[in-house]
Amino acid sequence: MNSLIQHLEILSNAPGVSGDETEVRRAIRPLLEGQIDDLKIDAVGNLITHKAGTGTSSLRVLITAHMDEVGLMVVGHTSDGGLRVETVGGIPSRLLPGLTVRVGQAALPGVIGLKAVHRTDTATRRKATDIGQLAVDVGASSRDEAERLAPVGTTMVFATRFQTLGESCLGKAFDDRAGCAALIGLLRAERFPFDVFGAFTVQEEVGLRGAQVAAYTVKPDVAIALEGTLADDLPKEEPDVSPTTEVGKGPAITVMDRSYITPPRLLRHFVRVAEAEGFPYQFKQPGIGGTDAGGIHRTRAGVPSITIAVPCRYIHSPVSLLNADDLSGLVELVNTAVRQISRDRILVDQSSFAQESW
Repeated sequence: MNSLIQHLEILSNAPGVSGDETEVRRAIRPLLEGQIDDLKIDAVGNLITHKAGTGTSSLRVLITAHMDEVGLMVVGHTSDGGLRVETVGGIPSRLLPGLTVRVGQAALPGVIGLKAVHRTDTATRRKATDIGQLAVDVGASSRDEAERLAPVGTTMVFATRFQTLGESCLGKAFDDRAGCAALIGLLRAERFPFDVFGAFTVQEEVGLRGAQVAAYTVKPDVAIALEGTLADDLPKEEPDVSPTTEVGKGPAITVMDRSYITPPRLLRHFVRVAEAEGFPYQFKQPGIGGTDAGGIHRTRAGVPSITIAVPCRYIHSPVSLLNADDLSGLVELVNTAVRQISRDRILVDQSSFAQESW
């Protein structure tokens, strides 16, 4: 197993619901030892690293990947010891009944309980169960015991463990531990012509919050967000429609999503590099979802930003699937394209505006 996949396994197995990313930070830090020049944790929990450049260029490049994953949070307790929960980030409630979870820092095992099928009528069985009707069973027998084991605010993650399946990897939270593994790979590479800031951000799943703070701190000239993105290529719909991305066809370049539009010059740069080097790539379609780039691009005076992502099936569910070659391909593409970034290639020539007639 190569180091990229080993790092993905470590990160996928770590718990890190939005707002509670501590264990992911702890997992990342030793993987960067001796590879960067500075590291700090900011007030919101972002892990911001600095890898000094060779001095060839004065550009400041920010590369981000978010540490947080979707999950659940305790919001109350039942008289018989159950945990009432709400989702943190986008999880369809229809997926939840019967799943096993790990609760809190102690990784307390639990199961999301639902009334037995024998006690429900046909109409009820045909409907998705509202999360308000569910409770997590951790073996407590009273409200007091449940409150002691998991107070209000305790987060929980799916109990999925990482595994490989041929050329595929299975695990939870590939959105965006795949991006985190890729960013670690880039920071462990040779120095770039300019300073590179790698930010492992918080709370992307609940509003792109950490990335905006990190970008304000770093003041980059350009930013690249690394992601694990939706691949809806299986199961096929009838009639067959174009998937958002497809597993096994290379990293996906975002042209537009709900949070931002990639500047044309930056988009062309990544496409030209991919084609010149023979790297497989695809475009994410259509403009759905949002990424760290949506928070970064409107920071300070504006930051040209782009998202490059690994296609992942079944994201925001208990298990995701990605292709190992897509992940390594993302690292190769971004590593090569970033090294060729220059002001005249990707930044708007503001001096030309003075020549325009109005």
